[in-house]
Amino acid sequence: QVQVDESGGGLVQPGGSLRLSCAASGRTFSVTYAMGWFCQAPGKEREFVASTTWTGSTYYADSVKGRFTASRDNPKNMMYLQMNSLKPEDTAVYYCAARRSTNNSPDARLYDYWGQGTQVTVSS
Repeated sequence: QVQVDESGGGLVQPGGSLRLSCAASGRTFSVTYAMGWFCQAPGKEREFVASTTWTGSTYYADSVKGRFTASRDNPKNMMYLQMNSLKPEDTAVYYCAARRSTNNSPDARLYDYWGQGTQVTVSS
């Protein structure tokens, strides 16, 4: 079994920063799994945000390029999402996911394990 758990969401003002964390665990989790961040705003479908491989290769949605940074700490089985210059339109529930592949992907259907999500609200 594999579990992924997000943390670090909250309320932040426009232009502010937040850092999300994702902890992966479980007997069958492999550090070689690619991991991703997705978000879902009310009334919208789940959207790709960023993904990262265990070698450090990253892939971002156009909407977050230059503002968000995804990173991994392989010995700790952790993934992070540093979010800077936050905008009200970034408000959503953010999900961490892992897939049984070494490759990045923006396709949520290709991810095998999902966390429960953490709320990020950007508002003044």
